[in-house]
Amino acid sequence: MAREVARDVRRPIALPETTLGLGVVAVAAVAGWQAAVIPVTPLYARIGPTVFPSVGAVLLGVLGLLLVVQGLRGGWQERAEAEVALDWRALGLIGAGLLANVVLIGPLGFSLSSTVMFTLIAAGFGSRRPARDAAIGLALACAAFFGFAEALGVNIGMGAFERALIHAVGL
Repeated sequence: MAREVARDVRRPIALPETTLGLGVVAVAAVAGWQAAVIPVTPLYARIGPTVFPSVGAVLLGVLGLLLVVQGLRGGWQERAEAEVALDWRALGLIGAGLLANVVLIGPLGFSLSSTVMFTLIAAGFGSRRPARDAAIGLALACAAFFGFAEALGVNIGMGAFERALIHAVGL
């Protein structure tokens, strides 16, 4: 039987993927540098305030290096995927959702602004059911609000809706 020899198909370097990986490595370097300059008092015997930022910086650096290697090998996208046109409507809806959250969190509070953001981003990802998306977004936002505000004591933006909800629940 004839053995087929696998051809060595080399793909050219994928510049966008390689650049992204180098950017992640740069962010990891800055994070590591900032973790190293955190002041540490002698009160910490083993685990101080630099442990978790340092671990995060190392893991981010490893992931960035893996992205660089993948980019140098030709990237993770097939050529057909790389040539797909950008969906400007979807990008606009996602951007509008993020902007709406920033603009509305002050006047409306966390829960309602996050609901608007969730609904717009879901539409950007192709959902055509805004009422369902708003209900899911409100449920997730309320869970996040109560998790942070009540359980952890962190104020993430209380508005009239949250005050009414707290009063109704009796917290």
